[in-house]
Amino acid sequence: MIAKCLRARYVSVMESSFAPLLVLCSFPDENEARQIGTLLLEKQLAACVTFVATQSLYHWQGKIESASEVQAHIKTSGSHYPALEALIREHHSYQVPEIIGLPIGEISSLYRDWMCTGLSHAVPMDQ
Repeated sequence: MIAKCLRARYVSVMESSFAPLLVLCSFPDENEARQIGTLLLEKQLAACVTFVATQSLYHWQGKIESASEVQAHIKTSGSHYPALEALIREHHSYQVPEIIGLPIGEISSLYRDWMCTGLSHAVPMDQ
């Protein structure tokens, strides 16, 4: 499987079945963000999780609310997204957690290869 990942560095992201994805998810605090991020890494549903302190404004139950949050930038693949979303929903304290998957159109081949090897049973490549 790793050999297929490494061979894929010569195949554009759009031409391969490995679809890198950046998932954004906000948490109420760093502790919860790290706990869920660690679970994602342990289950190899994410290759990397980066945390950024942020301020949010949003509508909730008819009011405009504000909160200090921690946003996680989760690097994964499209095929891992369903299990990743399910794990976040199971463990997240928010009633409606932000879980937004953004396709990565451009990515360095070295980082892509590294992502592929860090995910569980990395997605089979075309070829």
